[in-house]
Amino acid sequence: MEDLLILLRPRLLGLKNSLTRHEGPGGKKILVMVGLGLAFSGGMFLLLCRVLAYFQSVQLIGDILARQLLSMVLLTFFSMLIFSNLITALSNLYLSKDLELCHCTPVSVEEIFISRAAFTFVDSSWMLIIFALPIFLAYGYVYEPGVWFYFSALHMNLGMAIIASSAGILVTMILVHLFPAQRTKDIILLLSVVMVVALYLLFRFLRPERLVNPEAFFGVAEYLSALKAPESALLPTHWIAEALWSFLDPLGDTRTVDTGFAAILVWTTALSGMVINVWVAHFIYFDGFSKSREAKKRLRSGRRFLDLVTGALSRPFRKDLAVILSKDIRVFFRDNTQWSQLLLLGALVVVYLYNFSVLPLDKSPIRIDFLQNELAFLNMGLAGFVLSALCARFVFTAVSAEGEAYWIIRSSPMGLRRYLWGKYIFSLIPVVILAELLIVATNCLLEVSLFMMVLSSVTIFVMSTGIVALGIGFGAIHPKFRHENIGQVATGAGGFLYMVAASIFVGLVIILEAGPVYVLFMYQVKGREIGPWEWLFILLSFAGAAVICAIAVLKPMKMGVKALGDYDG
Repeated sequence: MEDLLILLRPRLLGLKNSLTRHEGPGGKKILVMVGLGLAFSGGMFLLLCRVLAYFQSVQLIGDILARQLLSMVLLTFFSMLIFSNLITALSNLYLSKDLELCHCTPVSVEEIFISRAAFTFVDSSWMLIIFALPIFLAYGYVYEPGVWFYFSALHMNLGMAIIASSAGILVTMILVHLFPAQRTKDIILLLSVVMVVALYLLFRFLRPERLVNPEAFFGVAEYLSALKAPESALLPTHWIAEALWSFLDPLGDTRTVDTGFAAILVWTTALSGMVINVWVAHFIYFDGFSKSREAKKRLRSGRRFLDLVTGALSRPFRKDLAVILSKDIRVFFRDNTQWSQLLLLGALVVVYLYNFSVLPLDKSPIRIDFLQNELAFLNMGLAGFVLSALCARFVFTAVSAEGEAYWIIRSSPMGLRRYLWGKYIFSLIPVVILAELLIVATNCLLEVSLFMMVLSSVTIFVMSTGIVALGIGFGAIHPKFRHENIGQVATGAGGFLYMVAASIFVGLVIILEAGPVYVLFMYQVKGREIGPWEWLFILLSFAGAAVICAIAVLKPMKMGVKALGDYDG
């Protein structure tokens, strides 16, 4: 136990120093981060309170919908925790730079594994657990269940996170053990395929499109039973959902699992998972770590292909910047943990378009032309949020990806302003292509009017410029050059601040355009005359959106240049 505490001590001291040793600008950053986090959580809380209050007012199916929503949230969080632990465990257990030093010490393999498993659990779970708090607080506020609901939600969700972490770590250990030598590329590819398949199965398991079409069911009883699906008594999320709903159910007649028994199930499963992981690690962990240190062979054909790609993509830029961008391309394709995530990006695009292809627009009581254009307008905001999440992984980390070689760039004749704007332009091109693909494809599926097609295409282009600039700027303000895995950079405080800022930016643009778009659409559909005051309102709203986009592009980039200039390591 003493050796284990020594292994955990560096992380604990680092956390303590990050919380206490902040003076001047560092303290302000923490206050800003806490403030934005509270504002974001408060917005989630208020939104869910309104949704749950509406559900509560609907007779017969309102409580069933609220219960189904709770089950879906738990199942989604559980799946995301498993995926996050799969990726994080590979870095913490096998690829960290300090592991060779740890294995040279007179400490047992089990203690090293337990310490790294604890790091994996914290790195993968803390953000999701924090985001889950407003959801359970909203349920408590609307249904007023009592103090035991909050206690049960806290400890049972902690147990669920431990179960997900144990499952992710166990799968990672088995995969690394099965592959000969250091086959990180194959491991990551396989993990990506597993995640894509699991996400698809989860989506089909929930079957959300059936719930908006009651006519597909023969009767009320069948429709209500469909609202209650999916449920499986073997899933920890089922035990937790049933236990928590027993506190929320106003009638108390839907309890199927005793609360105490559910808690025992969750924690015995969590503790069993931890014991099984330690037992498996005793036999295969060190062998997998040893294989991960073996060298890899690279094919000449792959090298020639990479030369062609880097030459074509970096040719439009001047020589000094072209060299840096060429280096970025090579590092991206050589680092399997980065380029293999393009598979997930492709799966995201497919699922995104699939959602629009199965919308039952003909079943809606709303006029189809109104509904098509309304969905197309809301789709701009949804696409903006999707792009923000992708940029958090690929654009926000662009500056930190330099690693300790950043000081070579800093000592070169190229200025920081030119360096950051080069990164911005290079990142903007693929983001704009993806954004336009999502918008144009979904608009074609919805069969929207030409006006909405042009408006949404222009809006998503302008929003993309701001989203990318926020990513580059915040990445320069919060750089992390001493990282072991570039994927961990986006999970820190800077990545959280970027996501909040990008979400606020997208929301403001959509809100400012909502009124003018409604006026113009009504003029187009019904031929209603637009008065001079309405024209003034339209011009001011679109001008305001343009100003916000300009601020989102220029301000973060300016702050990023200043932050890098003041950065001293």
